[in-house]
Order: sequence, then C-alpha cells, then structure tokens
Amino acid sequence: MSRPTHYKQIVLNSRPVGDIEPTTFRTHVLPLAALKPKDNEALVRCTWLSLDPAMRGYIRDVRSYLPPVQIGEVMRAQGLGVVEEVGKGSELKVGDFVSGGWGMSEYAVMKDKHLEKLTVPRGVQPLDFLNVLGSSGLTAYFGLRDIGKLKPGEKLVISGAAGSVGSIACQLGKAAGAKVYAIAGSTEKCQWLEKELGVDKAFNYKSPKFYKEFKDVGYLDVYFDNVGGDILDFMLTRLNKNARVILCGAISAYNATKPKGLQNYLTLISQRAKIEGFIVFDYVSEYPAALEELAKGLSTGAIKRKFHIVEGGIEQAPVALPLLFSGGNTGKLVVKVSEEARAKL
Repeated sequence: MSRPTHYKQIVLNSRPVGDIEPTTFRTHVLPLAALKPKDNEALVRCTWLSLDPAMRGYIRDVRSYLPPVQIGEVMRAQGLGVVEEVGKGSELKVGDFVSGGWGMSEYAVMKDKHLEKLTVPRGVQPLDFLNVLGSSGLTAYFGLRDIGKLKPGEKLVISGAAGSVGSIACQLGKAAGAKVYAIAGSTEKCQWLEKELGVDKAFNYKSPKFYKEFKDVGYLDVYFDNVGGDILDFMLTRLNKNARVILCGAISAYNATKPKGLQNYLTLISQRAKIEGFIVFDYVSEYPAALEELAKGLSTGAIKRKFHIVEGGIEQAPVALPLLFSGGNTGKLVVKVSEEARAKL
C-alpha cells in the first residue's frame, strides 16, 4: 500500500441549533509530508472511526465533561489505526495496531502516551476495541455495576437498546441474572433483541400501543436511560421502591434547542428512588479488570456484537453521524477509513 501525498481531515464548520446539517462539517486536504513524528511520537494511519451520540454534545459551545470542539478544529472521535512511522524514543513499532483519540483524520501524529497498543485476545477482532472493548462496553459495564447496582432477579429496563451501549447492557443484565426489558425503535430491532440477544421482552416505542403494553411489565428496579425525553419521564412513573435510574445519554434531546423538563420526578421521593448520571472516563483506573471480563465474554460467545459499517472513506463520517439520532443504525456505528492489512496483530 503506497502512502498518499495528501490526507483528509473533517473539521467543525458551524454549530447547528438543531439537527446536524450538511454545512456542519467541512473537509480539509493537507500535505502528508508535513506530518513528521518527533521524539516519543508516532504517525498513525486511521483504519476505523467510531461514531457516538456524545459527538452532538462535543459541538455545542457549553460546559461539559470535555471542552467543546472549536470551529476549524478536527472533529473529536475515537479511532483504530496502524503505526506508519515512529520518532526517536518511541516504544511503538511500524505496523503496530493502536487506538486513540486523533479525531476525524486519515493520518495523525500522536504522542506515545495518547495511544494504546492493542493486543487482540483469542475470539476478539480489532473492531471490538471500538465497541465491547471500548467506551461502549465500559459504559454499559460501569453503568450497571456502579450506578444501577443491579442484582439477580431484578427488573432492568434499557432504552436505546439496539445501540452500541444499550445492546451490551442488555447482555450484561441477562448475565447478571436480571429480567431484561428492551426499548427500541422498530419491529426488526425488537426481534433482534429478543431472538439474538435474549432479552425477555422488547418494545417498539413507536407503536401506538407502547405505553399501554409496557405497563404489563409492572414496576422496574433499574432503568438504564440512553434517550431521555418522554420515555424517561414515563419510566419515572414505573419505579419500584428503591429503584435506580442510570442517566447515560439523551439521544432524543441532543438536537433539541431546549430539552423538555421532567414532570414525574416526584415518584423519586415516594419510592425512595435514585437518579444519577455518570461519565465512563471517571473509571479509568478500573478499565483493565472490566476489559478482561468483557473480553472473556466475547471469546466464549456470551457477549454478541453487531456493527453498522459505513464504507466510502472518512468523508462518510459526517454523513453517517445523523443515523445515531434518527434510529438508522442497529449496533455499533463505525466508518471504514482505510484497510488494516499492515497491522501486526
């Protein structure tokens, strides 16, 4: 594979008020020769990019757990890549497979400390490091363990259940011995959740009978919320005593100019329930143990994964990103940027 003379970056062009627009991002073409790794650095060629709902928050000019992406900056994203060149003192080698947060860029120079050299266990594929063995799996793991404190026999409800985090949370919930009820946006997604992932029941929130049918579940012990909005408000009416509500995401509200407020929060008082948000980055010191457990689940087949792969190169990343907010993806949404043939696995 010959090295090109130029490479592409996707940069933030404007901050949309509502939905992501065709003008939200623009493409920069730059000379590759200008990218030269210095001491303890490596030149990485991106092979895969992860697309995540949190990206909508990254382009808002508001206070959050990470600073907003600035106009003209490379769009923040996690990727997989292959080391193409190393600087003096780098502990990496040409051909090493790595993950890192270089953003939407075909090539990037990164410091060693900002790259993770990947060792792929038996039964695992490199792409798993953007899914089960990446932030999606870790988010599901720590959300259920630390915020949800899920116990065997409890009723667990998961919204956005056909997405990357939700689908893993469904499987971890079943493995923990809970009764798992999933919420998704189509009949096909619900069938996949029931037949492939083994949830006890999946509900299509777009069905006119959704609210009536869901009441047959009874009251829930843990709610893993990925969508916010009306679904979250409804679930607050369905809480058991001492229930826990895990605030992971709010896909329904990310494109709204002013998200709806909650009306049914008084149930938290009457049922002595808890509602708590969390950020997976707070658990960095515990990642190794969690990843070992998740990798074991993949290798034994106990954890299944599904990818929604978008091909066509890096310029498809901003085109595909809105799928996360329209329900257009099932499983983990990723963009194939280049071939990974030269990676050493």
